[in-house]
Amino acid sequence: MVNTRKELTSSAGNTRKELTSIANDLKRYIEAERAAGTADILSPARPRAAASDQKKARLLEPVKKEVLSCRRCALYKTKKNYVFSDGDPGAPLVFIGEAPGEDEDIQGVPFVGRAGQLLTKMIEAMGLRRQDVYICNVIKCRPPNNRAPLPGEAAACRDYLLSQIGIISPKVICCLGKHAAEALLGTEVFITKIRGKEFEFNGITLIPTYHPAYLLRNPSAKKEVWQDLKKIIKILSG
Repeated sequence: MVNTRKELTSSAGNTRKELTSIANDLKRYIEAERAAGTADILSPARPRAAASDQKKARLLEPVKKEVLSCRRCALYKTKKNYVFSDGDPGAPLVFIGEAPGEDEDIQGVPFVGRAGQLLTKMIEAMGLRRQDVYICNVIKCRPPNNRAPLPGEAAACRDYLLSQIGIISPKVICCLGKHAAEALLGTEVFITKIRGKEFEFNGITLIPTYHPAYLLRNPSAKKEVWQDLKKIIKILSG
């Protein structure tokens, strides 16, 4: 069934309203923290040396080049574009999702669809900009019909992800959802039980939280997500 222009416009309007509602709630949580006298933890991370950032960008280039010719699993046959990363390679904070979706596959950039728009608003609510963080996924090709990555697919991309993390060497990794957390923790997890908890990954603090797509389906979880983001801000500001 073909959607009419009116239906498409209405759907887009509803999406903007959903995102704005969640973002406004996150801002209210910030204001509540400030009113409680904890505004000192709500400040962006300190600036970094540009020379160091440029070096990391150069080190990531051969990794990206290898990804752009990858044939390690069958997903390369069905994808439109490889999706490597977005943001600052010198960032102290890395967000890791599970896999590209349709919008990401078309644009070759992670987190640009509805969930990506919400992630951007979450980042802004933290007092940062999207270009201040580094964003990537466990796997670099879109699975058919946006299904979850298969274990073999995640394993095929693991070296790429580890190289990205090793080069960037962030202060905090935020795993968005169950599959991202499992890829780094190496075990099956229940995101409802581990979200907001601190783990250690190769000397880096790792904090899982809900995927933005989950938050779109379950807006009532936004307060829990803010608690997780607040913990990340505090670590970055320490």
